[in-house]
Amino acid sequence: PYLCGGVGQNPSCSVCKLQVKNYRKRLTSLSINAFDYNCHVDLIKLLKQEGELSRLRKARQKMSELFPLTEEIWLDWLKDEIRLTEEEPNREKVYELFEKATKDYICPDIWLEYAQYSIGGMGSPGGMDKVRSIFERAVTAVGLHMTKGQMVWEAYREFENVILSTLDRIHTLFRRQLAIPLMDMEATYAEYEEWSEHGVAETVVHQYKKALQQLAKCKSLEESLIVAEPPKLAEYQSYIDFELKEGDPARVQIIFERTLAENCLVPDMWAKYTTYLDRQLKIKDLVLSSHERAVRNCPWTMGLWKSYLLALERHGADHHTVSDVFEKALNAGFIQATDYVEIWQAHLDYLRRRVDFKSSKELEELRGAFSRSLDYMKQDVEERFGESGDPSCIIMQIWARIEALHCKNIQKARELWDSIMTKGNAKYANMWLEYYNLERSYGDPVHCRKALHRAVQCTTDYPEHVSEVLLTFERVEGSLEDWDVAVQKTETRLNRINEQRAKVAEKEANLARQEEEKADQRRKTKVDKKAQRKVQKGSRVGEKRKAEQDDYQDEWNDNSEQEQQPKKHRGNGDQTTEEYMETETGLFGRNARPGYKPPPPGNKRAQQGAAAGEQQSDDKQELRNDNSSVFISNLAYTLKEPEAKLRTQFETCGPIKQVRPVFGNKGTFKGYGYVQFESPVSVPEALKLDRREVEGRPMFVSPCVDKNKNPDFKVFKYNTSIEKQKIFISGLPFTCTKEQLEEICKSHGIIKDIRLVTYRSGKPKGLAYVEFADEAQASQAVLKMDGMTIEDNKICVAISNPPRRNMMDKPGSNRPTDMMPRQVFGSRGRGRTQLSLLPRSLHRQSGPGSKVENGTAAEQVPETASTVVNAVGETKPLSNSDFARMLLSK
Repeated sequence: PYLCGGVGQNPSCSVCKLQVKNYRKRLTSLSINAFDYNCHVDLIKLLKQEGELSRLRKARQKMSELFPLTEEIWLDWLKDEIRLTEEEPNREKVYELFEKATKDYICPDIWLEYAQYSIGGMGSPGGMDKVRSIFERAVTAVGLHMTKGQMVWEAYREFENVILSTLDRIHTLFRRQLAIPLMDMEATYAEYEEWSEHGVAETVVHQYKKALQQLAKCKSLEESLIVAEPPKLAEYQSYIDFELKEGDPARVQIIFERTLAENCLVPDMWAKYTTYLDRQLKIKDLVLSSHERAVRNCPWTMGLWKSYLLALERHGADHHTVSDVFEKALNAGFIQATDYVEIWQAHLDYLRRRVDFKSSKELEELRGAFSRSLDYMKQDVEERFGESGDPSCIIMQIWARIEALHCKNIQKARELWDSIMTKGNAKYANMWLEYYNLERSYGDPVHCRKALHRAVQCTTDYPEHVSEVLLTFERVEGSLEDWDVAVQKTETRLNRINEQRAKVAEKEANLARQEEEKADQRRKTKVDKKAQRKVQKGSRVGEKRKAEQDDYQDEWNDNSEQEQQPKKHRGNGDQTTEEYMETETGLFGRNARPGYKPPPPGNKRAQQGAAAGEQQSDDKQELRNDNSSVFISNLAYTLKEPEAKLRTQFETCGPIKQVRPVFGNKGTFKGYGYVQFESPVSVPEALKLDRREVEGRPMFVSPCVDKNKNPDFKVFKYNTSIEKQKIFISGLPFTCTKEQLEEICKSHGIIKDIRLVTYRSGKPKGLAYVEFADEAQASQAVLKMDGMTIEDNKICVAISNPPRRNMMDKPGSNRPTDMMPRQVFGSRGRGRTQLSLLPRSLHRQSGPGSKVENGTAAEQVPETASTVVNAVGETKPLSNSDFARMLLSK
């Protein structure tokens, strides 16, 4: 499809230019990261479209060196090579390629293609024997495949029929096939009955019936695989468990191979397979080849490399091979610093087992490996991860013990322990006791005493325990003078520690008391403000304009409290909780009775009746039980009949005793309320309705807890640490639904939960969390989904690792209210414009030392442009005569 009719090499062709651009882009990406699997696949597709056969072959060879290839890629490659090598001398190259293809995965289609291709070379010397050899290997490898094995057997029999083989050979093939449980084996048996002139032997019938019984056991498992959607891990795991219980090694091996052919990027499945081979079959070639395939498919998994090294040592591999595998493991790109520590430990253990401690060559190699491991941790690992991965210096501890035990070099061991203590471990009692045990076993009492004295002075976590060990040592080993010195040092140290602990406890108590005083002051200020507003409102009944202003003030405060109210109760991922919560406020500041419906704002008589009803309900207020109640928030202010709506939402959770929606002073719903059940058993069911959508907004449901009695209560239900089985997706289109996201993710594993992150209003943020059944499926999803495009949005996918939450943002923490400065209004108060109509000559600027809050001067001044301060500290407006005097004084 080129405008020039060529293969992408015409500089004047626009299509060719695009192809060349894409080709160079792929090459650049691979030069930066040679392990980019998707880039290799894209490059192969591009070269295949262009028809660049030589470059296509090189690209496939390069990819096969780095990764095992899938069945589809191998079949495309093999078919291309077969078309290009029809001459007889080139058949050997295709044979070599087939041999390489059969080692990556157990694929019946590749074996069938291999056998059929070999038939074409039957005329060459030894061709007949080669064809039979390939067919025998094929039925051995995939003949037990319950759904695809039959086609290999039939091809084998057809080949023997075509070449007119002896009847005995064909009889043998029928008998071998009928002894294996395969799909549609009844048709094979019928064909054998028709073909056989003397009928079917009793032994064959017996084996056939036995195979049918086995097929009946496995049929439901096979059917579940057929209807299941990829990756079918749960169905395959059930199948594996069944075969393990049956105990046939060949069938266990084939079901593992079938599973891995479709789930080659699942490290846990490779680990289970290789563990089974190590413990059960113990066949060297099979075990080592499986380990090699495992690390090629999942090179980022340290556990697979570690098992591979142990298998090589177990089967007597030469030292050069083991060292090469270890070097490859170091370059595999593990995701955690601790993985490098473990792989180094496995290698050092191997080297230690090689040393007989009489040969200086092997011992020096071991010491060199220990030194190299420490340098590697300090340079490579710390530079990449920001940590060594070995804070307790396990590698150095092992080295020190080897030097003391096997090499009798206690001085070297002491030097290593000195280095361990300088790396921040001197404050831990267990480290000192480990050193003391080393000295106790291989050192002398002098160094034991010295180590314990240093431990008493340096330990900060468990000084009492270290002191007790020192005193016990002196009871057994020391003199009276040594005992006195030990007692004096331990008492001095423990007294100092107790003083420090007392200071810390006193400081914490002071902070708690200050927070409590601040909370009391906030409550007192709030009560005073409400009382002052009521007094002002009652004393200015005739001033209509002032009354309207007060109404505006109340409405503004109510709105502010309404915005703050949900934050005071929840810690559900998007907001924090505070210590105190405003009480439920009904009309005129009273509690709204259950089922109360506010009258229209304009109906004063209805409001008066409602107020009277409220007064009566206050006299007979029902007892409330927080243990059987839940707090509901983030509801729409415009929600009609909130009591009925809430009752409908929660009636499935259990019998409801009362529903208490909270209304403001104006009789408007404030967006939150309480639902009290007959029994506390209903509360957990109600909490499951958290974030259910109610009229376009997520409804927040949390336990009803008095923070005065439980200040440390937390309701943040989402994890704040790394969750390896959960992925975090960002960059999603706002139109993406939970069902669409599930459809995208389900091909990578079993999905346990999907959570779309939204704002309080219910609008999506473009973020989501998807939880899989295990860590392996989540890792596979990250590899395949990161960078995917959904509705023109490129998404980013990573393992869920939320940032560490600030202590001030944690639920239950006392967030100081004076961190944010109060709003400062200008001379126009809360007017829409802050333009002052006061003459500039009369406008007095505040001094640099004065502090202004809400428009009133904090420091007392004689006069201002519009107010004077009396002796009591209250402000009063200036009269016209006051302004006249001020003008004349100017």
